Amino acid sequence: MNIKITPTKTIFNYSKPYVIAELGSNHNGDMELAKKLIIEAKQSGADCVKFQSWSKDTIFSRKKYEDNYFVADDYRDREDYTLEEIVDEYSISEEELLEMKHFADQVGIDCTSTPFSKIEADFLVDKMNTPFIKVASMDLNNYPFLEYLSNKGKPMIVSTGLSELYEIDRAIKTIENTGNKQIVILHCVATYPPIDSDINLNNIKTLMTTYPEYPIGFSDHSLGIAIPLASVALGACLIEKHFTLDKNMEGWDHKVSATKSEMQEIVENSKRISDALGSFRITATETEEKKREFRRSIVLTRNIKEGEVLKEEDIDYKRPGGNFDPDMTEYLIGRIVNKDLNFDHILTKNDLV
Repeated sequence: MNIKITPTKTIFNYSKPYVIAELGSNHNGDMELAKKLIIEAKQSGADCVKFQSWSKDTIFSRKKYEDNYFVADDYRDREDYTLEEIVDEYSISEEELLEMKHFADQVGIDCTSTPFSKIEADFLVDKMNTPFIKVASMDLNNYPFLEYLSNKGKPMIVSTGLSELYEIDRAIKTIENTGNKQIVILHCVATYPPIDSDINLNNIKTLMTTYPEYPIGFSDHSLGIAIPLASVALGACLIEKHFTLDKNMEGWDHKVSATKSEMQEIVENSKRISDALGSFRITATETEEKKREFRRSIVLTRNIKEGEVLKEEDIDYKRPGGNFDPDMTEYLIGRIVNKDLNFDHILTKNDLV
């Protein structure tokens, strides 16, 4: 199944992967930094840059801000920021996001964002005209929200982190029940970063088997480039990878992000891997000339006189091919030669009575 994401170039299928440079909040609330990220993502060969659309009012409840705690970032122990302050600073406004979309258009790279609420989804579809809607892992079991997003009529890219298979299945059915069959499913582990043994890339094959009508991709939070490239070898049609200018910058996701050089390697090598996967049908791709050079012909092991009968011990096999192949041995044994022939002579049909 092909899913056309933009009118011009982006088609998800089972060929070269579509690469999303996940900017998330790596702009740290600085739009000049965001522009640099967009430029470097384009230069790296990525197909798309993606932001995250949330505000302090749509991402956390008031209780979370009062607790002042989020996963490994315990803001109760910090003096520079509270959780609410850093969420507010790292968010991107509608005006800023629209500015980034226009800038990305000028640079020549797709641009979208992940909505965290209905208000943000409305903006992305109605004002920004996003090419597709990306569903974060945390919202895969948010079925009312999935239904709302699906009714927007845009292609859906769904991350499956945090979820069991039955939850994934319910999510896909929720989208399908709205009549939307434009779905890409991403295997994902929502740990930053996961240990290798928790990544379970074989889940890509499981999703392919379970949902053969939909393309399957990979949303990556691992360190380095090996794991996303391995996903391509398993058939991933899309790679989503966090992107940064500097892994040591202050912020949530920089350490698990790819730099420009790493993203270039992901883009270039994923295309090579995809090309190298080729067809499931086994056929020789070498030229006839190459086959002749590497294969063997039947040759003589001694000088033979005209009228002699060929015996098994008279026959050997040497390069180049293109005359009698080794599988013609039984046909030649017992045949009479019609002229004197020398040792190592390559037999042809003109040598036989």
